[in-house]
Amino acid sequence: MITMKDIIKEGHPTLRKVAAEVQLPATDEEKEILGNLVEYVQNSQDPVIAEKYGLRPGIGLAAPQINVAKRMIAVHLTDEKGNLISYALFNPRIVSHSVEKAYLTAGEGCLSVDRSVPGYVPRYSRVTVTGTTLEGEDVKIRLRGLPAIVFQHEIDHLNGIMFYDHIQENDPFAIPENASAIDR
Repeated sequence: MITMKDIIKEGHPTLRKVAAEVQLPATDEEKEILGNLVEYVQNSQDPVIAEKYGLRPGIGLAAPQINVAKRMIAVHLTDEKGNLISYALFNPRIVSHSVEKAYLTAGEGCLSVDRSVPGYVPRYSRVTVTGTTLEGEDVKIRLRGLPAIVFQHEIDHLNGIMFYDHIQENDPFAIPENASAIDR
C-alpha cells in the first residue's frame, strides 16, 4: 500500500524526467504498481483510511510521483453530474483537445508539492485520452471540466511538467484567454 512516505516531493529529479512507455502487455510488477496508484487515490478519499494512515487526499497520482519513471496514472473523482470517473491507465495520451481553455478558481494542488502555489493553471476544457487499463483493454475517454483538468495534470507528470510551470509568473491570477472558470 502506498502512503505519503512513498510520494516523492518537488525537487526530486524523477519528477522532471520524461517517463518511459510501458511495454505491453505490462509485467506483473507494473500491474501491481498501477493497482497501488489507484488504491492510493481511493483510500485517500476515505476519511477513516486516510486518517489511519495519514494519507493526504488526492484525486490523481502518476507513477513518477512514487519514483517510478513509467507512463502510468490513476484518477478517481466524480464529475459535475456526480458520475464516478475512475481509471488506472498505462501509456495515457491526449489525442485531441478543445481550443477553449478552463482553469480551477481555487488553483491546483499536488501530492508532491507540500506548499500552496497560488495562481490559475490554464488547461484545455475538453480532452480525449487514450490508454490501456489494468485488464489490458484499450480505452478512449472523452473528458470535460474537472476530470479533463485532472487527466492533464497527471499526464504532465509523465512529461516532467509540474502544474505551477503553467502559472503566469508575472501575473499568477491573470484569467487565461478564452477560458471558463471551474469551481471545485
